Amino acid sequence: MSLSQEPALSLLRNELVCGYKDISKEPYAGFSGAHRVNGNAAVTSNGAGPHNLQTFLLASDGTVLHCLPGYWQPQDLVREVEFAGRLYDVWENPSLSRAQKKEAFREMQLEHIQEHPVQMVKRSKMQGFDMQYEAKNHLYNSDTISNPQLAQMILSKDMSTKKDAVSAFKTTDVIMHERMANRPFVPYSQFDVAAFADYGRPKYDKNEDFRDPETGELADKEGAKHQKMLGQVPEKPMKMRGMGPQAMMRRGIRSVLWGVQP
Repeated sequence: MSLSQEPALSLLRNELVCGYKDISKEPYAGFSGAHRVNGNAAVTSNGAGPHNLQTFLLASDGTVLHCLPGYWQPQDLVREVEFAGRLYDVWENPSLSRAQKKEAFREMQLEHIQEHPVQMVKRSKMQGFDMQYEAKNHLYNSDTISNPQLAQMILSKDMSTKKDAVSAFKTTDVIMHERMANRPFVPYSQFDVAAFADYGRPKYDKNEDFRDPETGELADKEGAKHQKMLGQVPEKPMKMRGMGPQAMMRRGIRSVLWGVQP
């Protein structure tokens, strides 16, 4: 977990006032397993699990300076916190009008993309299953895709074709800054979290508590399979003995995902 690792830990502890909000019952929330406080941690890519976690950086008056969707590596989180500090200076600058502040915010968000080091960009590649979800459900109306024709190849069974399709998807650091550029100095109470965090599939879980802490391998497959889930967990489809798909449709029985964004 990036928040408990250096250099993020010291920065958050010494420079910021930290708090949290339980979003598991929010309609925009995704779902994952209920992890123990002292459970295992796992390394993942920047921006993974955006429905499950959003890290807000706020001014003292509740204005959103920045928001990071999903999980971020400690060093990359620190870079974005420091960037939020620069945005704070703009917000508090008495010589700028509200319009000038908003314009500076937009420009700084987009320009910061070019400041990201190569390794941060590599750590921000979207997860494969999230790419597949976007291509399958939002091919022509997703701001996460730069080339729809190429992106649809991610659904191919041919591995070489899938590999070529990866370049059609924006990295999560780009998605984050582009979306923030459209939300200049918005009050936290008015921030549209659902739209901001909406990319990839709703479920994100690496089964950390069921992995061997030394090897990282999944050691308890049954435990992972039957673990308690938190968030907007979809209802399981009804099963009726002796009824095939067509018969179930005639009876009005369908698989429905409740509370999960399309």
